Amino acid sequence: MGRRVKVSNIRAALFVALIFLTLSVVVGCAVNPVTGRSELMLVSESQEMQMGKELYPNALWGAEGGGGEYKDEKLKAYLKDIVLNIQRASHRPDIPTSFAIQNSSIPNAWAIPGHVVMTRGLLAGLDNEAEFAYVMGHEIGHVSARHSARQMSYGMVSQLLLAGGGMALGGGTASNMATSLGSIGSNLILLKYSRADELEADRLGVQYMAKLGYNPKNAVGAQANVERIANEYLRSVGQSPEEKGFFQDMLSSHPRTSTRLSEMQAIIGATPMGAPRGDGTNRSRFQTNISGIKVTNQAYRDYYDKAVRALKKGNTEEANSLVSKGISSNPGQASFHALRGFIMLDRKSYGEAERDFTSALRLDSNYQPAYRGLGILSYARNDYKQSVSYLTTGLSLFPDDLSSHYFLGMSHYKRREYRSAISHLKPVADVRPKHPTVHGVLGQCYESINDPQSAYNQYVLQTQVDAKSEIGRQSASRAQALKSSLGR
Repeated sequence: MGRRVKVSNIRAALFVALIFLTLSVVVGCAVNPVTGRSELMLVSESQEMQMGKELYPNALWGAEGGGGEYKDEKLKAYLKDIVLNIQRASHRPDIPTSFAIQNSSIPNAWAIPGHVVMTRGLLAGLDNEAEFAYVMGHEIGHVSARHSARQMSYGMVSQLLLAGGGMALGGGTASNMATSLGSIGSNLILLKYSRADELEADRLGVQYMAKLGYNPKNAVGAQANVERIANEYLRSVGQSPEEKGFFQDMLSSHPRTSTRLSEMQAIIGATPMGAPRGDGTNRSRFQTNISGIKVTNQAYRDYYDKAVRALKKGNTEEANSLVSKGISSNPGQASFHALRGFIMLDRKSYGEAERDFTSALRLDSNYQPAYRGLGILSYARNDYKQSVSYLTTGLSLFPDDLSSHYFLGMSHYKRREYRSAISHLKPVADVRPKHPTVHGVLGQCYESINDPQSAYNQYVLQTQVDAKSEIGRQSASRAQALKSSLGR
């Protein structure tokens, strides 16, 4: 027995080594544009761009603070010009790149192949153009060094090794252990950039800004400002810096200012500066251009963000009071109107909800939450055809919006369009396996299209979530009826 296990382990090790050798030699070596070194790379540049294209709308809308794009064409044009100059100074100057301001109070910036983004909350708190250039250079540096593509490549290798190792090990205890450890490793790789990646992006951000004539010493000020802005945001919504939550996750991969200072000073000292761009900061021009967004950002802090926090705590009266004051102070924000629409929807004040959602779309015809709100409103009014129309439009803007998928699936279900219902409800069930009703509804949909096995599976899941509710009892009954026909 012991000898058999030892032979299996040797076979597994050889199999894993063969997979890795094949991938390295045949499939996946590429020269890193930044380091000039050859590295394992299973993701082509065209695949990177496709990944960026698919991820972008979901990343842009999937944030608090309103989400989507902050609309100020003059400000966007000014900042985009800076971003494109940085892109042209980078190690991958030929990548087509767009720039957007994300309408979120959370201070953040990010880049994926083809897209560079800074939030309203971070932009409004920066001091000068050089700081902006550094932060954008840092994010573009991640793309230049192909950090995301490398993470994806390692993840792909991990999955292949797990599959191969599992086959070679024959599914025994050792195989289970390998699978468990490998899953943890894959999650760590794909979760966030490593600290080494962050420090490399720091170096590239300094290089790019200096190459364009910005004083690289402003990189240190930018880092300090990011931490200040984050703490100000937390205080504005009634949280202490110790209550970071989201920021704790973000900062865990971004070495803190004290950790990075010595590294940054060394980078700055070794970086030659190009022809000076004005005084090296262009502070006056920058502050003039962001004056409007600073006022708007303060309105979000004073009213919208606090209203969202109150609503999450169930304080609808407080939330309504705050967002109504926000509309009075700054009536041009679609997200203010849409938030009040959701409050009215919760109150079943359908006429007022419709008014607010329509006002949001009048201000921004692509404001996705307003389409979601009108879709849910139409569903509540039993107008399923109209609900399908609104929610389909909303999903074209934000494809991963789970609430829109749920109500669109339910609208199709009510219209007895069962295959369409399944296509939207199944993702909800996968992401929220403990949803109180979705498995039971899916069971009915699968039964209606003559797929008894899938129906049985969903009914069983529904009884595991809640066997005592009406849909739980119905699911138990249908599961029992199907069990005999399936030969169970």
